[in-house]
Amino acid sequence: MKLSKFKYNLPTELIAQYPSEHRDESRMMVVNRKEKTIEHKTFKDFLNYFDEGDVMVFNNSKVFPARLYGNKEKTGAQIEVFLLRELNHELRLWDVLVDPARKIRVGNKLFFGDDDLVAEVIDNTTSRGRTIRFLFDGSDDDFKKLIYRLGETPLPKYIERPVEEEDAIRYQTIHATVEGAIAPPTAGLHFTREMMMRLEIKGVDFTDITLFQGASYGRSVEVEDLTKHKMDSESMFIPSVTAERVNKAIEEKKNICAVGSGAMRALETSVSAYGRLNPSEQWTDKFIFPPYDFRIANTFLSNFHESESTLMMITAAFVGDMDFFKKIYKTAVDEKYRFLTYGDALLII
Repeated sequence: MKLSKFKYNLPTELIAQYPSEHRDESRMMVVNRKEKTIEHKTFKDFLNYFDEGDVMVFNNSKVFPARLYGNKEKTGAQIEVFLLRELNHELRLWDVLVDPARKIRVGNKLFFGDDDLVAEVIDNTTSRGRTIRFLFDGSDDDFKKLIYRLGETPLPKYIERPVEEEDAIRYQTIHATVEGAIAPPTAGLHFTREMMMRLEIKGVDFTDITLFQGASYGRSVEVEDLTKHKMDSESMFIPSVTAERVNKAIEEKKNICAVGSGAMRALETSVSAYGRLNPSEQWTDKFIFPPYDFRIANTFLSNFHESESTLMMITAAFVGDMDFFKKIYKTAVDEKYRFLTYGDALLII
């Protein structure tokens, strides 16, 4: 499969700069893979597609304020530091991205706030990647409070406005519990507590996996031959209760809905040779693109993604027919759906 097959023109005015006023009032395109039909709904209609015994698999990862702005020692140049993941808790070592990277070398010190926090660059990892060590002697709670005070909600760069107070709430799903993500599972942003309650009344079951989006999130694919693309490894956890609920739904031939690409990738990473879900705690670099035989989920909730993105590719793989997939995205553009993180929903059944 070639990268160029996933190229399309996304008008900038369709990139959502703000979420809908209410989470469940986003538009929702409903795609039937078998019938090759496209319907235009709102997210409030989501519950009409599921019944008793069906299972929703959510990614419960929680976003933290991962973007810091500091100053380089001596020159005072402002540096953006994007916290990707903690490498060593005791030593306070972090894997980060820095911008502008050309100014940051091993041995440099960075100062945050009114010198409330200092970090030292100890290694280069990629062109923009660095390993840094925070020089902080306080407690873990004090360190976390400092990060929350100095950091800001890590909105993607295509949201071309300053971070606002409301983003701390809306750039987070209502079921987020496990902190460590740099981006939310965007498909989950549409759910409200009222929607969850109504699904529960219908007998729909909910269960969680945890997958932290890594540096691959938003990174462009730079090879035409997709078999040569390498995803960054991401931490994931599937508890036993999730495996039990999913496997029960498989045996009873119920719907299993993966809410977001992170949930889908976790399920496909941990599927057994017998088509059952295994509990696991591991790292995954699974890259899903067409053609692909999905083993667990038979419905998929996603958003509309960037041209040539890995998120777009997993959606195409689930649709299964590239011509129909291209029609879906053309329809979304023509009908002026809102795209990307704060955009509208796509339900594939």
